[in-house]
Amino acid sequence: MAPKVLVVLTSFGHIEAANKPTGWYLPELSHPYDVLSNNGVEIVTASPKGGKAPLDPASVEMFKGDASAQAFVNEKKAVWEQTQVLSAFKGRADEFAALFYPGGHGPMFDLVDDADSIAVIEEFAAKGKVVAAVCHGPVVFVNAKRADGNPLLAERDVTGFSNAEEDAVDMSKYMPFLLEDRIKAVGGNYKKADQPWGELVLVQDGGKLITGQNPASAKGVGEAILKAIGA
Repeated sequence: MAPKVLVVLTSFGHIEAANKPTGWYLPELSHPYDVLSNNGVEIVTASPKGGKAPLDPASVEMFKGDASAQAFVNEKKAVWEQTQVLSAFKGRADEFAALFYPGGHGPMFDLVDDADSIAVIEEFAAKGKVVAAVCHGPVVFVNAKRADGNPLLAERDVTGFSNAEEDAVDMSKYMPFLLEDRIKAVGGNYKKADQPWGELVLVQDGGKLITGQNPASAKGVGEAILKAIGA
């Protein structure tokens, strides 16, 4: 029986302060999806509201020269347009090998403190399942706790979209907080690549906690998930 990975996408699609659309970021789903699905892993998608999870149009434009991303946009619309409601997955960690959160700015606004998301993360972690995220995705972990009550990220090497990268895209002023700062605030050992936009994937707890820094790290996160679940 094929292993299953639950992928959770944001339902947040517009940043009012910036007057611009947002959502999840294309290559951060398309690249891991290719890695996993090409190796027999079944992908199930969910979002807080269910239905269509907003795809950041800027990511489609930015990655118009990326064959994987464009094939995904053109051929896999059901993956993000027909997501299930996240709350329906509480109590179901045993059905899955891993839990994965792509980034984009959307998760900074909804998934960070979504009670259903936090419950699902904590359940997966407590059962020894793989939990993974890339770019802004690791924000979903900052309010989650381990079974012992400590923050999930405490004393773990963790990465995610850096302050320097947020400044470079001129979005820091529109964020409710900066991801790098929040990871440090909950006791995570924040790490980043030598240069902005460099690839960095961190694997902790024997593959049970996987984080990637930015879009360039998405494929590597997919590969780390694949290795961790033994698919």
